[in-house]
Amino acid sequence: MPFRIRTKLFIALVGANALLVLMMYLGSSWSFERQFRDYLMHQEDAKLESLMQVLAQRHAQSGNWDWLRDDRREWFGLLRQYLSPGLARPARAQASKASNQPPSGEPRDHSPPNAERNKGPMPPPPQPITLSPVLFVLDETQRMVVGPPKPPPDAELKPIEAQGTVIGYLGFVRRTELVDAMDLVFAKQQDRNVIVIALAMLLTAVLLAAGIAYLLGTPIQQLARGTRELIEGRYEARTSVAGHDELAQLAAHFNTLAQTLEANRAARRQWIADIAHELRTPLAILQGEVEALQDGIRQLGPESLNSLAQEITRLSRLVDDLHMLSLSDLGALSYKKDSMDLNRFLTELMESHRLTLGDASIEMEVVRHGDNRIFGDATRLRQLFANLIQNTLRYTDKPGKLRIRLNREDDRTVVDWEDSSPGVADGDLPFLTDRLFRAEDSRNRASGGSGLGLAIVRAIVDAHDGTIQARRSELGGLWWRITFPTWDGAQAHG
Repeated sequence: MPFRIRTKLFIALVGANALLVLMMYLGSSWSFERQFRDYLMHQEDAKLESLMQVLAQRHAQSGNWDWLRDDRREWFGLLRQYLSPGLARPARAQASKASNQPPSGEPRDHSPPNAERNKGPMPPPPQPITLSPVLFVLDETQRMVVGPPKPPPDAELKPIEAQGTVIGYLGFVRRTELVDAMDLVFAKQQDRNVIVIALAMLLTAVLLAAGIAYLLGTPIQQLARGTRELIEGRYEARTSVAGHDELAQLAAHFNTLAQTLEANRAARRQWIADIAHELRTPLAILQGEVEALQDGIRQLGPESLNSLAQEITRLSRLVDDLHMLSLSDLGALSYKKDSMDLNRFLTELMESHRLTLGDASIEMEVVRHGDNRIFGDATRLRQLFANLIQNTLRYTDKPGKLRIRLNREDDRTVVDWEDSSPGVADGDLPFLTDRLFRAEDSRNRASGGSGLGLAIVRAIVDAHDGTIQARRSELGGLWWRITFPTWDGAQAHG
């Protein structure tokens, strides 16, 4: 069974934090062990430096090493004082010795001052932390002054200098086993502390990972469920992801997509129903005319043939319009654009329709301002303005008026197309270029076309990178404002 996204997020976050805790543990253990060893050795090296300074001073006073070679008690006293201060005699014991009175609990020493002092058992050597009891002094020729007869093979030698000259060597042996033992003790303590901290961090990581996995996994699961519903055709699906992050934006885009798909489905259903209705009407009329002729109700003659021809023409026009819109949607509608003078083009076109408008008692006025050149397809633009003329002829009360103005605004050529009453309700203005839309019931097939003419107008305008907007006209009817990019001769498209 595949893991859900919430489980994957939880495992990823906990695993990442566990890896970080492990790396922290290994790093702290390695760092502690290394630094602890260095610390111990540094401390003992500092003690050895103090001892070497005293040895150099005493050598300078006596001029040789005889004072140390003849008095081992002096040597061990120096070791106690500088390497193991806790083992040195207290000050009052030194005072008692000076007055030949031993401190309480010690026997009196009656030995001679020099010769007899080196006889008898020697006091135990000091016990420094990282150094073995084997310490010795060599002279400048590395002959033994005090210490074992033969230096250990693993001994280290530190030169004793006086005024830049080596006067001897201090030898010692590192007690690595003791350092390791102390390392082990401190490492165990450190491990316990790190383990406690690591467990606390892991517990915190688990809680945080669970919360983050829930916060991130929930909206993703909602989007997944919504996507499945869209796949199944339930376009009413919506998500409710709050916030302002990328997931919330994705959810908003998902809701917009679902809303668009739902609207497109409704539009497609309405589109199919409207097309079926538009096709049914001329077909029903044709069927009725033909049946009347077959039953002998009507006689075959010019009048009946003219009625049949009108319905066939209307049906052909509807099919052609549908075909053109489908090609426009697919981007397959061909355009042959070239530089054209819109002032001259529109003036000539309107003059060719002046007689038709006059027969419909519609007064026409064309006003031009400036040089209005555009980059367009003359054939498609002729179809665009012809559809607007047909719209004016169908819906303008007689007598009426049509006013066309051309001017230039910045880098746009503007065509204002206004006709007289009747007008359209403000709420219907944005939908006039929708396919098969009729603003009112009075605009039926007896007074208008199929409702595709303005949709074709918008498709042609869009193909010319223009805009079209419907407004209320001061003349009482519709005001179409159409804009095109003004052509400056810097580009030419095919």
